[in-house]
Amino acid sequence: MTDPGAIDAGALSELDHPRRNYSSWRWFRRNLEQAGVDEPCPFDGDIPTISLWRAHFEPRLESTLGPLPVRVPLAVEVLDSVDCGSYRRDHIVFDSEQFMSVPAYLLVPHDRTSPGPAMLAVHGHGPGKDETCRVVAPNDPQNGYGADLAERGYVVLAPDLRTFGERAEWNPPDIYACNLQLVQASMLGFMPLALDLWDLARGLDLLCDHPLVDRLRVGMAGLSFGGTCTLFLAALDQRVAAAVVSCYFNAWHDCAPIPWNMCGSQVAPAIVTAFDHADLAAAVAPRPLLVESGTDDDIFPVDAARREMAKVRAVYDTLGASDRLEHDVFDGGHRFNGERAYPFLASVL
Repeated sequence: MTDPGAIDAGALSELDHPRRNYSSWRWFRRNLEQAGVDEPCPFDGDIPTISLWRAHFEPRLESTLGPLPVRVPLAVEVLDSVDCGSYRRDHIVFDSEQFMSVPAYLLVPHDRTSPGPAMLAVHGHGPGKDETCRVVAPNDPQNGYGADLAERGYVVLAPDLRTFGERAEWNPPDIYACNLQLVQASMLGFMPLALDLWDLARGLDLLCDHPLVDRLRVGMAGLSFGGTCTLFLAALDQRVAAAVVSCYFNAWHDCAPIPWNMCGSQVAPAIVTAFDHADLAAAVAPRPLLVESGTDDDIFPVDAARREMAKVRAVYDTLGASDRLEHDVFDGGHRFNGERAYPFLASVL
């Protein structure tokens, strides 16, 4: 029996009979090659055409993600607080739905005395909010963007997504938590991506209600899976006044065929035919959006990111918002860069 861990992208195509296909992976790739978005954004259209597309896009996005939980009071509780020099890190928990609570860090700069800008900082696959806020690997120059934003004067909310950080549970080593969550949630009619977006939207509720936050100046940033959530929630929720999507923005035909790239927390039924990344970004326009792409990012190819960003730029140009879209292509791999993101956020929030 072939060890799946030893199969590379090229070898996968060799699992087939000369005439017939036995491989689910090749079945997926062949069908993906033929799939396309049913109603793509008219990237070169005029303002009325883009507006009409957007009116159709929003309900299609909501329908693709599926049902959402019922709203309950947040019931925010502070568990402990730590002085981090220029800001205070509160370890908090809030309720997002009847049977789910969300642990998070709320970072509040010491010199904040009146309502100002805030950021929702979303982690990628890994330790969760502890990495985003430099609770673990404090000297790592990469990925601690939650702490970096607080040091720059933002009130920051950094939650754990489902199955990560304090929300992680023990699983056998051959069971991937994101995929197990897809099994469990789909049995109840939900998609994990929609549930994570729901939790993050409740995080926006928390920030918008905070006395030191200007609800019109709330942005969002995320790396990898956090970039997934940032792009989707910015397209769904107008309260996201500015977004930084790091090492995610691409196209299904370029990133999905990379082995083991997608997980159960990043997909929804028929997502490939409903919209692509560029459609989501077009739905963010004309709000400020910065995309980071690493030249050595093996799972979200930079050439595809450049190509798709050119489409999105046409929409921003049409809407008279050219200065609100940036693409930071940096030398490096799958990480948060920040070199252009931090000044970008300072200029738009």
